[in-house]
Amino acid sequence: MTELKEFKLPDVGEGLTEADIVAWHVKPGDQVEVNQIIVEIETAKAVVELPSPWDGTVARLLADEGQTVDVGVPIIAIDVAASPDFSERSPLPAPATESAPAAGQTPAPPDQPQPDKPQRQAVLVGYGVKASSTTRRARKTVPAVSAAPAVSAARALAKPPVRRLAKDLGVSLAELAGTGPGGSVTRGDVQRAAGDTTVRSVSVVQNGAGTGREERIPVRGLRKHMAAAMVASAFTAPHVTEFLQVDVTETMAALRRVRDLPEYAGVRVSPLLFVARALLAAVARHPLINSSWDGDAEEIVVKHYVNLGIAVAAERGLIVPNLKDADALTLPELARGLQALTETGRAGKATPADLAGGTITITNVGVFGVDSGTPILSPGETGILAFGQVKDTPWVVDGQLAVRQACTLSLSFDHRIVDGALGSAVLRDVGAMLEDPIRILAWT
Repeated sequence: MTELKEFKLPDVGEGLTEADIVAWHVKPGDQVEVNQIIVEIETAKAVVELPSPWDGTVARLLADEGQTVDVGVPIIAIDVAASPDFSERSPLPAPATESAPAAGQTPAPPDQPQPDKPQRQAVLVGYGVKASSTTRRARKTVPAVSAAPAVSAARALAKPPVRRLAKDLGVSLAELAGTGPGGSVTRGDVQRAAGDTTVRSVSVVQNGAGTGREERIPVRGLRKHMAAAMVASAFTAPHVTEFLQVDVTETMAALRRVRDLPEYAGVRVSPLLFVARALLAAVARHPLINSSWDGDAEEIVVKHYVNLGIAVAAERGLIVPNLKDADALTLPELARGLQALTETGRAGKATPADLAGGTITITNVGVFGVDSGTPILSPGETGILAFGQVKDTPWVVDGQLAVRQACTLSLSFDHRIVDGALGSAVLRDVGAMLEDPIRILAWT
């Protein structure tokens, strides 16, 4: 005896109301097991893999890849063959977020309220809602859902970033002949198709110089979240930015020596490692730069730990994952942590836990060949340091003109918390440690 069950998009514990379907890992007719990954969704913070709540056979996919779905809307129908209640099965390890269920706590199965508690949309195995009294944005009203047509079982082979690009350019993957390994569709295939097809979300406009084109890219997921966060930060915290040009010749020499040490074998050691260590030392000397403004309580919250954020230009847009308790790491541990953080971010694998809880941030604009900038604070943080490119520069040394390796540091800070004297002290200390790396040892 079988039963058709519809799995609804769950609340993954981020307080969000919708998500985009990035990639299905199953198709109609596939057999699935409890906790088998069936779909990747993109929230405003990260890409999250969702597991199946039941054993059974996939009957229909109720949402297309690239579609935005509200929490509570069915996304897949599974033909369940008299399987036991999934809440009795071993749950997935909870993601490392503050919203994970407490030890020993098992979330209620879908469509069944917990006894003696108000009825609510149940959450998926391995995920929980955030235990907080904070008022959340009202969830969108979910319209009555009629039987949805089945999504075609045939799927073009393509990685999630390629699918994302195809969605943004209005290209149908099903119509492309892939040139990648195993016939998979590549970015080049999508871009070529976008140049040839006229069935795209592009508006033709007329102007005095002739015909032009405007491409409309939907603002969703991470880009939508970051846009709102940057606007909120820029118009909430009064930003001040100071600049300092620094001779980093000695740091670059020390960097070359560190790369040859056995403790750093297999690690990509870059100048960012020394910049990060210098900023961590400056935070220890000036703790107020590592704080946040609590307007409701009218308090400044000073953090006696450093979750160091690193701005990463990922496929999905700008993200700022952070390295937890970076101030407690040795230099080799910091090097490995920074490498793992940036690689995970660029690959689009940063989790909500990676992106939450940052206390101060570094943005390495030098990798783009840029000297300096006026970075916007990550929401809830008081300081962000921009590190410009290192290049040969005329410099006066002992009264003589010489060619030295130099860069520009830019520190933006929240002027409600940090005044000019403190901001200058932090920036000056970071610069002094990069001019003479021995100071890092002396000041920590």
